[in-house]
Amino acid sequence: MAALDLLGRRWTLRVIWELHRRPAPIGFRDLRRHCDAMSSSVLSTRLTELREAGIAGRTPDGAWQLTPLGTDLVTAMGPLLDWSRTWAETRAGADQGH
Repeated sequence: MAALDLLGRRWTLRVIWELHRRPAPIGFRDLRRHCDAMSSSVLSTRLTELREAGIAGRTPDGAWQLTPLGTDLVTAMGPLLDWSRTWAETRAGADQGH
């Protein structure tokens, strides 16, 4: 599976972001609660895909966390996050001008 194919799937980036935001591994139910309206089946599928890609993994007690590769991915996405903030500020300024 190509990385961009995986990252482009609905909810994938949200799952990665929520795993990144947690200071410790998180259980499935708690992770789902943080992912708003995501269904259990979609979350399960995304976690399986992320595990198979080496981006997320499970602890011995079954909780989920990012792997070192997943942490590297979040770091690599930093410039995109910076760009998105600039874009949002630009759009907000454009919307106020109209």
